[in-house]
Amino acid sequence: MKYLSTLLIILTVLSFANNAHADGVTVDKVYHPYVLPNEREFEWRLMSQQTDITNGLDQRIGYGQSVSEYVTIEFYLVGERDKHTDFGLTAYEIEARWMMTDQGKYWADWGMLFEVEKEHKNDNWEVTTGLLMEKEFGKTSLTINLFAIYEWGQTIENEWGSELRLNYRYRFAPQFQPAIELYAGDDFIGIGPAITGIQRFDGQKQLKWETGFISEISQSGKDHTLRFALEYEF
Repeated sequence: MKYLSTLLIILTVLSFANNAHADGVTVDKVYHPYVLPNEREFEWRLMSQQTDITNGLDQRIGYGQSVSEYVTIEFYLVGERDKHTDFGLTAYEIEARWMMTDQGKYWADWGMLFEVEKEHKNDNWEVTTGLLMEKEFGKTSLTINLFAIYEWGQTIENEWGSELRLNYRYRFAPQFQPAIELYAGDDFIGIGPAITGIQRFDGQKQLKWETGFISEISQSGKDHTLRFALEYEF
């Protein structure tokens, strides 16, 4: 029954997200609900999207640190390539993650995400609130992110949207964990393979990496996104 309930939740949100009207990039990071006490981190993310008419590139550089054993805050600079193929700063972000439950205490681990983004050149804003869930099934882990998004500003319409991000991975080894990822939102459904890994060093020092290749399945035509991320925690 627990597996069936999880599947029904995913299908319900998937149907809702595919009819939403968010304007952001749907394929991005799948967040885990965990926070380490006294953690600090540097992060770099890259998303390269190719469609029949566009060749997009999005990069983010962030620094974050925990403010308690349950809450961490991270700041990002966002850069994108424009239609003239010039790359530059486009937005600023501040993000907070809250670990609501201790790992392994309940049937699943839960967290929340809160994010505010401001465009660099225009007075446009985006606020995101997200529910983060992770559940282990033997040697596999299921991570689900559900986001509600509100946008408003100078050059965009005021509107609500929603997104679903899902990662189901096999914990073969810490350094190699193959996965399947699914994304839905903004009339988009995409799915594809991914690989995540982690290398631990002395103390809390560790290097995480992840990459995925997501293809749209909701419409005809080419829409492929390659995503890659590195995260160093210390």
